[in-house]
Amino acid sequence: MKTHESTVDQFDAEALKELRPEQQLGKTALVLAAVCVAAWFSNIVNGSPLLDALPGMLILYVMVIIGLVVGRLCPFYLPSVAWVSLISIIATLPVFPGNGWIIGQLAEVNFLAVVTPVLAYAGLALTHREFSMFKQTGWKLVIVALLVFTGTFIGSAVVAHVML
Repeated sequence: MKTHESTVDQFDAEALKELRPEQQLGKTALVLAAVCVAAWFSNIVNGSPLLDALPGMLILYVMVIIGLVVGRLCPFYLPSVAWVSLISIIATLPVFPGNGWIIGQLAEVNFLAVVTPVLAYAGLALTHREFSMFKQTGWKLVIVALLVFTGTFIGSAVVAHVML
């Protein structure tokens, strides 16, 4: 009987730790800058001028970089998205100095136009590791995914029907 070693097991914990964005701040900052520029240009979709959204995009960029730096310097591990979310929430709290200005600048950014390219990339960025995990789970994952999508759609429709 042939044993199959999954690709997840081939990576040791140290190698996976080095792949995290907070461990490669230089590369992450450059890629994030490129994504912010693309998102800034996609903000034209809603018809707003580019210069109106520039301060908001810069604020988003700074909040993400601060979250990544905090994640790198913190003595315990928390995913980068949690640190970025926490920094963003703190910066927009009513007790934070300048929160009105920050919220006003962020209001100029069309978030639907910003997240569409990011979500498209996230959907396309499948690695060999994800494909090997899919091969291991097989058809059961497809059934679970379809049930989750259907439940989410029906739940959203019920909430929208009740609220609207």
